[in-house]
Amino acid sequence: MRRLTRALLAGALLALPGTAGAAPADYPTEAVADYVFGCMATNGSTQEALRRCSCSIDHVAREVPWEDYVKAETVLRMRLVPSGNDQVTMFRTSPWAQEMVDRLRKAQIEAEFECF
Repeated sequence: MRRLTRALLAGALLALPGTAGAAPADYPTEAVADYVFGCMATNGSTQEALRRCSCSIDHVAREVPWEDYVKAETVLRMRLVPSGNDQVTMFRTSPWAQEMVDRLRKAQIEAEFECF
């Protein structure tokens, strides 16, 4: 059922005016759908939220290559792991990790201005 919902959402995103082909092809459909679902959970499950959230991921995808997006998301997930592990600490304190997160956050903030 979840796959069907994601497939339907992905199809709906492509059908929206101005969104077809807007995101680079290297962002997997599942990642786009997950982003939009999360965005809609925060902003409401309306057609307007769907349009704005799909605009947001399109902007992020234009600004942050897929490989960099995955790295930044990994850093953010690792930061959620409880402290006490040196490997986890490096994700919280390393300048390279912060730069990855900063680039993603900047793209998300720009997307807020563009889409919301």
